[in-house]
Amino acid sequence: MIAVVGAGLMGAATAWELARRGHEVTLVEAHGIGHRHGSSHGSSRIFRRVYPDPLYVRLTGQAQERWRELEDDTATPLLRTTGGLDMGEDHDPAPTAALLAAAGVPHELLGPDAAAERWPHIRVTGPVLYHPDAGVIDADRTVAACVRRAVEHGAQALTGTRVTGLDVRPGGKAVLRTDDGRELVADTVVVAAGAWLPELGLPVELPPLRVTQQQVFHFRQHDPAVRWPTLIWDGALHLYGLPSGSDGGPLPAFKVAEHDRGTPTTARTRDGVVDPSSRARVSGFVRDRLPGLDPDPVAEASCLYTSTPDEDFVLDRRGPLVVVSPCSGHGAKFTPLIGAMAADLATGRAEPHPRFRLGRTA
Repeated sequence: MIAVVGAGLMGAATAWELARRGHEVTLVEAHGIGHRHGSSHGSSRIFRRVYPDPLYVRLTGQAQERWRELEDDTATPLLRTTGGLDMGEDHDPAPTAALLAAAGVPHELLGPDAAAERWPHIRVTGPVLYHPDAGVIDADRTVAACVRRAVEHGAQALTGTRVTGLDVRPGGKAVLRTDDGRELVADTVVVAAGAWLPELGLPVELPPLRVTQQQVFHFRQHDPAVRWPTLIWDGALHLYGLPSGSDGGPLPAFKVAEHDRGTPTTARTRDGVVDPSSRARVSGFVRDRLPGLDPDPVAEASCLYTSTPDEDFVLDRRGPLVVVSPCSGHGAKFTPLIGAMAADLATGRAEPHPRFRLGRTA
C-alpha cells in the first residue's frame, strides 16, 4: 500500500496518478477536501511558460500536456488559456524571450505603444513579453477532481485524520500514526503536507523551509466584457495578476498580489489577518498601472507559501518516504506533472532530479 499524506494540489494529484496506474492508495488529509487552511484553495492560480531558467521552461511544457491528460480523465475543465504578460519598470524581457525561443515556446516582444494598443486597460510604459499559452488554473476544482477520480480508480480517502507520527520499521515498511489512534502500515509514504511539512518530525533531514502568510486582493473590472491576460510585474514591487474566477465574487474581477513580503509564520500559528500595508501597496499599483480596474478590492484572502532558499522544489526519496514540496510560490502550475514525478519516485520508476534532492545545499 502507498499512503499519501496531504490532499492539497500535490497530494491529490499524486493519489490520482498512483490510483489510475492501479496501485493501492490511501490518501490521508487532516482537514476536509478543499479546505482553506493551506496553499491549495481558491479559483485562480497562474499557469505560464516564462521562466529565466531552461529547466522550468521545459517542465512547464511537460506540465501543460499533463493538465490536458488530467482534464480528459476527470472530464473537468481546469486550465483556461488567457495569454500572459511579463513587464516591469526596468524589466528587460529579451533574455527570457531568448530562452522561450530556444524551447520553441510561442511568444512576442512588444514595445509600449503596441502593447498599450492591444491592452488599453493596462498602463504600459516599457517593453512587454507576451506568451499566448499562459492561463488560469482552478485550484479548488483541481483538488476535487483529483480526489474524486483517485477514489473512482480505487483509492481510499481518509479525511479529518491528522498524522501525528511517522516511523520506519526494520525491513523498510513505514508506519503512520494518526490522531484517532490508528496505525497505517505502508510500503511507501508520499508526504505532501505543504506548510505542515516542517512540523511533522520526519526521520529525514529537510532543507530549510520558510513558511510565510501571503495575501491576495481582487479588483472589479470596469468593463466586464474585457478578457484580461495574466500579468507578472517586476520592479520596486514584485506582483502577479490574473483573472479571479469565483474568488472575486459574481462579477468579473482580477486578482493582484505581491509575490514577496510575506509574513513569517507556521501552518499552526498563521492568523489569516490580511496585512493592511500590502493592501495599500497593491491598491496603489492597481490605481497607477491597471486603469481597467476599480482600485478598491472587492475581496481579499490569505494563503501560505513554503519556500526553499534556492526556490527549487523538494522532490526526493529516502527509504520508504517520498518528500514532496514543490513550493516557493510557483508550484501550482506543475500540479499534474508533480503528481506523476512523485508517483514515479514512490514506485521506483525514476530517480529524483539533482536540483530537487533533499541533501542539496543552497
